[in-house]
Amino acid sequence: MGRSRRTLPEELLLLALDPATGTTAQPQSLDLGLAGAQLVELALAGRIAPDGDRIAVVAPRPTGDPTLDCALELLRRRGAPVRAVHWIGGPRLGLRQTYLSHLERCGMVHAVAGQMCGVLPTTRYQATESAVSREIRARLDSAIRTGVPPDPRTAALAALAHAVGLGKHLYPGNEGRSSRSRLRDLIRHDPMGGLVAHAVMDVQNGVAVQPRRSPAPSAGGRGAPEPARGVPMQPRRGSMARAVAH
Repeated sequence: MGRSRRTLPEELLLLALDPATGTTAQPQSLDLGLAGAQLVELALAGRIAPDGDRIAVVAPRPTGDPTLDCALELLRRRGAPVRAVHWIGGPRLGLRQTYLSHLERCGMVHAVAGQMCGVLPTTRYQATESAVSREIRARLDSAIRTGVPPDPRTAALAALAHAVGLGKHLYPGNEGRSSRSRLRDLIRHDPMGGLVAHAVMDVQNGVAVQPRRSPAPSAGGRGAPEPARGVPMQPRRGSMARAVAH
């Protein structure tokens, strides 16, 4: 995968950046969305594929993107397909900051230092390439306005934007209600994007942390059934462990 194309996590993050305040909308759900966007990007690159509600690695060769390749390697190490909700619900310390730092190196945003309550240091990120953000937004607007089925990348971006709650940020107020509804409807145009978007929403609703009940004990058995536990993803070390500034 070349670096001439912006990845879906980068596009989702640019959509979430508030041009007035330099903060990111929906920061907590956005972190889940970025993890989901990595899965869609890897699927578009032919490295993974959906297997029911699970994600399977089908081509483990690197993409050339270090952050995506880290995610791909972690998926490969699992050995077996992993449920999308378990992957997205795992800890992702520093993922947003990693992408913000990358966008800063590319010149698409610049960091603005500040303070909270006059004491705590903060960092805001202002978009510098407004044309890029406008192009991303125009793709969504076109898909919403025309009703023409969008390409898989735009459909997945719309699905993720809806899943993390960016609809009210992108199309606010009563006048944006119909656009928010159509944004939600775009989720059906890309199977992988739809799978990941529903997984993001399930995690936010607590589905991923609900233990799965094992079969009832046989006659004569005693005690309540033990819940089956999902294996959480191990957090990446190094640059991914930094606290996210927003």
